[in-house]
Amino acid sequence: MKTHEMRDMTAEELLQHHNKLVEELVNIRIKLAVKQLDNPLRVRMLRREIARSKTVLHEKQLGAKPGERLEAAKESA
Repeated sequence: MKTHEMRDMTAEELLQHHNKLVEELVNIRIKLAVKQLDNPLRVRMLRREIARSKTVLHEKQLGAKPGERLEAAKESA
């Protein structure tokens, strides 16, 4: 999912999406440990998407606008 699509989601939807990604990452790491994973690069992709979702959630908590620097958002809050 792209970042702009995440920014269009509500905070609750984004939190649910984030939790689903974390759960999927746990399952994939288990499969990786027992050598049953078809695509090991999926771990990296999931970690990056989790980081993106955390960033967008933090932006929403601060009330930042897309593209705005976080320092500016903190000053206006």
